[in-house]
Amino acid sequence: MKQPTEAKERSSETVDVLLVNPPTPDGGIWIRSQHRVGRRSRENMVWPQVELATFAACLSPEYKIEVVDANAMRMSWAEFEELLSKKKPKYYLTQVTAPTLTNDMYGIFLAKSKGSVTIAFGTHVTPNTFNTMIDYPAVDYVIRGEPELTLRELIDALDGKTASNKHMTYLMEKTDPTWKPISDEAVAKGDLSSINGLGWRQNGQIKMNPDRPFIPDLNELPLPMHELLPLNEYRLPLIKGPYAFVVPSRGCPAGCKYCIKHVSYNYSVRIRTAENVLEELWHLKKQGINNVMFYADLFTVNREQVIDICKAMIKANINMKWMCNSRVDYVDEEMLSMMGQAGCHMISWGIESGSEEVLKRARKGANPAKAQQALTWARKAGIKNFGYFIIGLPGETEETIQETITFSKTLPLNVAIFHIAAPYPGTPFFYEVVENGWFRPGTNWEEVDMDKSTVLDYSEIGLTAERLNYWQKRATREWVLRPEPIWTIVRGLNTWQGFKSAVSAGVQTLSFIRG
Repeated sequence: MKQPTEAKERSSETVDVLLVNPPTPDGGIWIRSQHRVGRRSRENMVWPQVELATFAACLSPEYKIEVVDANAMRMSWAEFEELLSKKKPKYYLTQVTAPTLTNDMYGIFLAKSKGSVTIAFGTHVTPNTFNTMIDYPAVDYVIRGEPELTLRELIDALDGKTASNKHMTYLMEKTDPTWKPISDEAVAKGDLSSINGLGWRQNGQIKMNPDRPFIPDLNELPLPMHELLPLNEYRLPLIKGPYAFVVPSRGCPAGCKYCIKHVSYNYSVRIRTAENVLEELWHLKKQGINNVMFYADLFTVNREQVIDICKAMIKANINMKWMCNSRVDYVDEEMLSMMGQAGCHMISWGIESGSEEVLKRARKGANPAKAQQALTWARKAGIKNFGYFIIGLPGETEETIQETITFSKTLPLNVAIFHIAAPYPGTPFFYEVVENGWFRPGTNWEEVDMDKSTVLDYSEIGLTAERLNYWQKRATREWVLRPEPIWTIVRGLNTWQGFKSAVSAGVQTLSFIRG
């Protein structure tokens, strides 16, 4: 088993654990998070790495920790390698996603070459642990599923601090009543078989331990150490100033077959109390953050929780603007009105298609009529609507794509984004594509990305990869080049930051449309 760098080699600049969002593959802005897959951002969004801040809180205060968000800091690979040489982390932890696989592994290789123990987590390595560890020998450990407790237990074992934090030990016992701290004898033998949720190596063999149960009460996780993040670098379109992510719940009960979220948390749902969420909001407020994204698999999954959070924000007069995501079938007019009163100014909706047949086959569980009603309620409540559509789901034809484009133009949307369906590993959609031979020949993991040339090819119905790309560009062009979307962009020019964001987004959109 690989041992961490010896203490005698270390200086005051070195760290125990480096939590990393690495430089991007192409120098652009990439969207990455714990339970979503990486992709190039067409929307000019820089996403806060709240999961890394949560890991830091779970490892504190026993370890010296630093978070490096190279994507937000626009850090080059040369600068990143220099930082690794300076920090000499004992343990290097990074997310790995399908579209950034080679890129992420380069960071792991660099860290390994400088003596770090390397740990990978995320939605790619959870369903692909064995293959990833075979293909990339520089990966020492893979954390599968919900990562916090597995990460803490692993680093404690490697560092000789087993059960050193009473609260984290309590959480492990509560999560799994049969849990026992790994023994010093097992660690000495290199036997980590008792650490659930772990992929590891022993004598040249790759081992896969059983899954770790989910943390039953999210309120008992320590609050994320947002102060370790470059908060001023995080930006969203139509938002003035920096913002942060707050995760009020985990899990989504919906059965959408293309969704990557279920790879990490299956279909379980766990929520935090309004009091716990408000405590985190005040923590951010004190750091000068007045904009928040409630980043959940499905923010409106529990109506009572949403109402409680809204009432708590109104009563506390916290005066924060916030965004969230939702499904069109998990809202009602009263809830949306309350959300608007509490400061919600934008909702991201997964609308996907204007075809009922495509939605049924994708197991979306919603329909165009519900989308029309939900977005109308939101606009009435003073909330902006940000709509996501997917072209190329099973059952799609050129006729159903035209239905989606036409439908999108009837909705009260402020922004619309059209993606081509991406069969991410671990999703039912992925297995359906494999079974039916719908992958374009020569496809590799990095191409499984909603913002790259599609990996899909439905040649038997004439909907080739080239036609899917054509329809994505056409959908974008038809929706954008209308008065209301253009006016939305113009209204973003009232500040210098808004001007830069709007120009950047406009250049990206025009470049995308031109192909």
